[in-house]
Amino acid sequence: MGGVYALFNFINEVDLIGQQNYTIVSAIIYVVADLPAVIYSHSSVIILLGCLLGLGHLASTSQLIVVRSGGLSIMQIVQKVVIIALLFIFTVMLLGEFIAPVTEKYAESYKTKSLGYAVSNVSRQGFWLKNDDTIINVKKNFGGNIFGDVTLIKVNDKYQLDSVFYSKKAVFNKGNLNLEKAKHYQLKLDGKLTNIQSNDYQRYDTSVSFDQGLIDSLKKDPEELSSWELYRHMVFLDDNYLASGAFKVELYKRLVKPITLVAMLMMAMLFIFGSLRDATLGKKIFLGVVISLFFELSSRIGGVISLRFDYDPLFSASVPTIVALTIAFLLLKRKSDEV
Repeated sequence: MGGVYALFNFINEVDLIGQQNYTIVSAIIYVVADLPAVIYSHSSVIILLGCLLGLGHLASTSQLIVVRSGGLSIMQIVQKVVIIALLFIFTVMLLGEFIAPVTEKYAESYKTKSLGYAVSNVSRQGFWLKNDDTIINVKKNFGGNIFGDVTLIKVNDKYQLDSVFYSKKAVFNKGNLNLEKAKHYQLKLDGKLTNIQSNDYQRYDTSVSFDQGLIDSLKKDPEELSSWELYRHMVFLDDNYLASGAFKVELYKRLVKPITLVAMLMMAMLFIFGSLRDATLGKKIFLGVVISLFFELSSRIGGVISLRFDYDPLFSASVPTIVALTIAFLLLKRKSDEV
């Protein structure tokens, strides 16, 4: 199935072949490098259709009848298939967490260079961060470690404005933010008036609780981060009382994914042993794709709803999987008991 997705991706690249240095070989390299990410993102469809094709072939050649005549029940066959599929699931998890992020980044970089576009991290959009009692605003981000137009807004224990630091240039280095030629504005209450004292610093250093990894991933969507990066984002945002719902939804979807793949596998079993066992292979594949896409859509909708109405993201991520797994198990158990 991964080959099918690779073929469609290659077809999408055909129109670009011939531009600058982008050749057929370049397109193939891009498609192959992007394949681990494609396999991971479409793993539920792949495992469902793979099971349909594999067991469908055994059923059409009467090999399943021979196996069942040997004394194995439907549930015993399901159990053995699930055990074998765990190897695929483990491989998919490794691809998604360790290999896909690296190869996908390389694929995009390679394609961009081959098409003659400038590949540069020289200037990126700024960002806002909250670090303990300090709000940090960076208007220009050069390469992830040199910032331009940096403002530090410090608040006191009553959440009132205490002081402001501003610098045209700052260097971020291993948990330290070094402001060059910084201006400091200190606010002091004098009765009903507020006095502002201004000081100039040739250099002002302050420690921060985030690291380079967080800065580099600020421009990424939650889906592009590894589970470890998602967890670190979630912890940092929670510690600073910032919204972390989008990262929680994606992280919990990752944690539930192995169970989701098992649910997809058992749903495919219904096409082999259920009422659709005599349907044509094309019909089974079509229905399998529809079910897997509907399942993926319901999972995404559940995540959006949890963010909108602020309820537990783990609940939204696990409910579609639990429902599908329970339905598939009960129907297969019922069919096994009838035989």
